[in-house]
This record gives sequence, C-alpha cells and structure tokens, in this order.
Amino acid sequence: MRSVPSLLGLGAALIAGGAAAQTCRDYTFEATPYTVCEVRAGADLRVFHDAPGGGNLGSFRAVEDLLDGEGKVLAFAMNGGMYHPDRTPVGLLIENGVTRAPLVTAEGPGNFGLLPNGVFCIGKRTFSVVESRAFAARPRACRYATQSGPMLVIGGDLHPRFLAGSDSLYIRNGVGVSPDGGTAFFAISGTPVNFDAFARMFRDGLGTPDALYFDGRISRLYAPDLGRNDFGFAMGPIVGLAVPGG
Repeated sequence: MRSVPSLLGLGAALIAGGAAAQTCRDYTFEATPYTVCEVRAGADLRVFHDAPGGGNLGSFRAVEDLLDGEGKVLAFAMNGGMYHPDRTPVGLLIENGVTRAPLVTAEGPGNFGLLPNGVFCIGKRTFSVVESRAFAARPRACRYATQSGPMLVIGGDLHPRFLAGSDSLYIRNGVGVSPDGGTAFFAISGTPVNFDAFARMFRDGLGTPDALYFDGRISRLYAPDLGRNDFGFAMGPIVGLAVPGG
C-alpha cells in the first residue's frame, strides 16, 4: 500500500467549540478530481433518515430544518446508503441507537448484493467499516449505522470482483476509515470513475484499509465550505456532520 499524507494536515480537523474548519477539500488522485470530507471520531456525525412526524427526511434542507431546532447546522452531508423506491433503506439502519431496518446478509441483485457488502458504524469513540457477515457474527455498538455495498476495500484488499479496465463509469461516493478508527473520510468523485479506480483512491490515496461504497448516479454532496449544494431526487439515508449554529 502506498503511503500518502492524510488531509488532516490540511486543516480539516474540528476546532474548539465544535465548529468545523473547512471540513471538505478538493483532492486529486491519479489525475481524477474528488471532494473529500474528513470527520474525527467524537464529532456529532449522524445518519439521518426518519422524520419526526413520520416518513423520511429525504433532503439536505430537511436535515438542516431538523437541526435548526437544536441550534445546529450541517457542516457537510451526502447520501449515505442504498434505498428502495419508497426511500426506505435496503439494509441496516441505526439512528441514535435505535435499529430502524435490519441487517441483510444474503447475496442479491445490484451493487448492494455484490458481496461482500458492509456497514459503516459510528461508535461513541471510533468509526468502523465492517463486512456485513462479520458484523452479524459480532455486532458493534453503533450510535448510528448504515449498510451499503459493495465493500470497496476489505482489510487492505480491493473487492475481488472489481476490474481495472471496466467501462462502468459513474459519479460515485463512499466512506473509508483510518486504520485506528479515529477518522472517517467521505469522498465523491468529480468525474465518472469505475469501482477499481474509486477503491484505489481510498486505499492508496487516503490510506484507508476498509472502505464502503454508498452509491452512484444519485451521489450528491452538501459542502457549504465549498459553496456546494447538489440538488436532485429525494434521498434515503443521509450521513452528515452537525455543528453548533451561529
């Protein structure tokens, strides 16, 4: 694995008081542009889905409105896992310690069912990306979690089904976790890429031994640091960092 300096040295860490200091930055790997957002463990990172009055939130604006009642705002957010046409999650969803949808370990159609898939878990002190069947055998204590697939990087290895020359090119987004579990890296490609290129960006560029694909085609990012707010169809799970407003 090629060692590349973390973006943490570029000022993406959280500063005192909980406010975010340029959480997201432009990043280039193998001449391909990406946007990468970093979050340190212990920050108020959540998976948002269920709306207080029923149904699901579905948009960055709805999440902002929800946080407004807490005196907080979004430092960044992106779509955070696959969902059915009614926007219910395809696999595991945990919100604030409550399991909203169960873990799915069976092989199936589409990218989600391209095993191994995995779970992104937000713990009290660490983050983790865990292969789904390993998670079923030894569940983690997650404050928030979302299941998606396929895994991009598994213990430092790329998913075995990825092809370097694949012409399946899409804007893609996903998450990888540092070896110590202390930092989560959320990335979205700036141009269409295949799975192999996207996975190598996480492993060889960001140095994450485990990474999980969130989606393609509908991949969207909210990054006010960069003046970016991607619009589109309503989403299912959304992962986002809440910080004090003002």
